[in-house]
Amino acid sequence: MLQTVDCPGGIPGYITGQTRRRTMGEPQKRAVAKDESRLGARSLTRFEVLGRDRDRALIRRLAKKLAEDSPDAERLRAVVAGSISGEPPTTGGIAAALLASPLAGSGLAFGRDSGGGRKVDLG
Repeated sequence: MLQTVDCPGGIPGYITGQTRRRTMGEPQKRAVAKDESRLGARSLTRFEVLGRDRDRALIRRLAKKLAEDSPDAERLRAVVAGSISGEPPTTGGIAAALLASPLAGSGLAFGRDSGGGRKVDLG
């Protein structure tokens, strides 16, 4: 049995229309299933992305970095999600960080010397 994959309009990236079909043979289906099984053991999923050829290297690097279980991957995930969400960036990040500081609420008093300053000759 052959699985058919639509390639609408003959051009990858188009969603509407349907004029051409490609087929995937049994050996290819078995290879994909085996690959998905190996990836599943590492909590990864295989999927296909359509995009411009010039973005191929960028998308591959992005996918490789996101597949890592690291703080860099989490930061990248947050940056990308924030940039494509369409919402304006949130404000108050510095204030929130200062309030989360271990010194917040410790009773330390910070002040400035309100002395007269120094004399300056402007003439």
